[in-house]
Amino acid sequence: MNKYKIDYQSPIGIIEITGTEKVITSVLFADREKVEYGFYEDFPEVMKMCYQQFEAYFAGNLQSFRFPYEVKGTAFQKDVWTALTTIPFAQTASYLDIAKAIDNHKAIRAVGSANSKNQISIAVPCHRIIGSNGKLTGYAGGLWRKKWLLEHEARIAAANK
Repeated sequence: MNKYKIDYQSPIGIIEITGTEKVITSVLFADREKVEYGFYEDFPEVMKMCYQQFEAYFAGNLQSFRFPYEVKGTAFQKDVWTALTTIPFAQTASYLDIAKAIDNHKAIRAVGSANSKNQISIAVPCHRIIGSNGKLTGYAGGLWRKKWLLEHEARIAAANK
């Protein structure tokens, strides 16, 4: 199966989208300044769909991603990632909230670990996880990006009220 990559130049850095003809396999911040993987019209529809949804999200016109993706992980990790997708746009939850959502109340640290291994950034909204004390906690893309994403979503939600 062929692998494809597209770089999306977001306001908070390059996001590298990787996928196949049928599914997106990762959406991760790239540690580089320049776009390496351009957008081509002959890319599979799923790649174009993902790219366009990120354009719409950053423009403030999309609150829920709908591209097909496939992630590799343990059953526990997949449960955590599925639970993350239930956190509404512009809202937050704690690690404890997610542990409760997957009926494993004592797995708070394991939830944190699974959260850090999320390969579908933003669309599987690990940036919406905060500490039980309301403070921002670790984010693979950097806390400054997490803060920006939460503020972006809050602005969009406020504008749509």
